[in-house]
Amino acid sequence: MQDRQFGRVRLIFGENGGKYPFNHSLYLQGDKERVVIDPASSLEKLTRLKEEGVDGVWLSHWHEDHIRYMNRFDGCSVWISERDFPPLADLKTFLDWYGIEEQGARNYWKKEMLETFDYRPRQTARFLRDDQTLDLGGLSVQVIPTPGHTPGHLSFFFPEEELLFLGDYDLTSFGPWYGDVYSSIADTVASIHKLKAIPARRWVAAHNTGLYEENPGPLWEAYENTIYEREGKLLAFLDRPKTLAEICAAWLIYGRPREPREMYEFNERVLIGKHLDDLLHRGKIVYEDGCWRKVESR
Repeated sequence: MQDRQFGRVRLIFGENGGKYPFNHSLYLQGDKERVVIDPASSLEKLTRLKEEGVDGVWLSHWHEDHIRYMNRFDGCSVWISERDFPPLADLKTFLDWYGIEEQGARNYWKKEMLETFDYRPRQTARFLRDDQTLDLGGLSVQVIPTPGHTPGHLSFFFPEEELLFLGDYDLTSFGPWYGDVYSSIADTVASIHKLKAIPARRWVAAHNTGLYEENPGPLWEAYENTIYEREGKLLAFLDRPKTLAEICAAWLIYGRPREPREMYEFNERVLIGKHLDDLLHRGKIVYEDGCWRKVESR
């Protein structure tokens, strides 16, 4: 796909349509500073970009598919929300934040992080502050805190270009991801509402379609509604007490088993876990004798 230029902001489309383990990046061409956001789109394109000149790397959040080629920009300052920095400093913490506990899975992901994603612990970074406006020289950027996907997830609004970078609130039909240890369903919903209200004319998501030049409109509602659809399926399934294993075996999130099986079983389990915790907190379900069951309304 051909990259697009909007004023001083260039959209760099990622390999494989921006699907994991790639994304879509932005290149900010300020007079005072040139920045690449989420350098995981294409090694070839990012190598050419480095030759054009890059002074800083900004990260919307800590996930591996957004930092994949970050180390190609050695010597550049790295900026991220302080809330999302700990996984960048230590691989053990990185795996812990995903909730990966089983040793075989930890070994697999440690190998993946080192070999596929070139993970290197970072001792320092510079921190982007919530709601600050940065002047890069002829290009201003508003930092929008959008927690939920991760605690320190950031989106970016470029008022001159009327362009909003959504990060991983990607408006896909699958819906939002909030399966990490420190992810939050409630914060995800609040961030979707916040992003929807920003007066942009162009919207860029980090994955899949990438660019929306018309208001996504019903996509916002459909994206949010996947949360409630997942919840509804779970409540309907808990018509009688069920163990966590029984719930996960029903594939309420993904619909069917997928490959690689180990990864998707983990994803199913952690997303279901978030919904169970949320419903328990709201008094919609109870946990008794190793089983979950719905509380009948009176």
